[in-house]
Amino acid sequence: MTTRTEPSPAKLTRKGEQTRQRIVSAAAQLMFDNGVAGTTMEDVKAAAQASSSQLYHYFADKQALVLAVIAYQNETVVGGQEPMLARLDSIEGLRTWCDFLVQHQRTLECRGGCPIGSLGGELAETDAKARVAVSGAFLRWESGIRGGLRAMHERGELTADPEDLALTILAALQGGLLLTQIHRDVHPLEVTLSAMIDHVVAHTVRA
Repeated sequence: MTTRTEPSPAKLTRKGEQTRQRIVSAAAQLMFDNGVAGTTMEDVKAAAQASSSQLYHYFADKQALVLAVIAYQNETVVGGQEPMLARLDSIEGLRTWCDFLVQHQRTLECRGGCPIGSLGGELAETDAKARVAVSGAFLRWESGIRGGLRAMHERGELTADPEDLALTILAALQGGLLLTQIHRDVHPLEVTLSAMIDHVVAHTVRA
């Protein structure tokens, strides 16, 4: 008995990869600004300065493009934070990360919220593949947070469960980002992250 498998995607040339990335980047910005429903393939084509043949060569339909945008935001948002997440094995590292998150929202003037959370909120009930992809991005983010907390726990510096604490921090971050977006004010995010740091400190063992 044989099992049918999907053919492997053809390896792109350097120029082809650049074209594909240009399309995905343009789509990601449009979907961040206007939502998935408010972004058409024609909008993406115009923003990326791509032809219809180029657009549909790389993406058979809008769902394929949406999945590529989720992967792009996964690498941009979570991947971009991983150097900081690797240093979350101290309260100082945690504060540095939180300060970065607040400053980033100031730079954005509190617009757009979390690029990954916004995609998940819009697509979770209408696109199962997109929901799974967003879930994977959140799991990667949670894992990054957990790594530093686990190191503290293994050194005997943290008494709380790193698994639950990482999930709590990520959930608090998402709530803070949403309220910051709604209120156009970083205060909800600042208060939320400050409370989370205090919570971690309360479960640390002082020498």
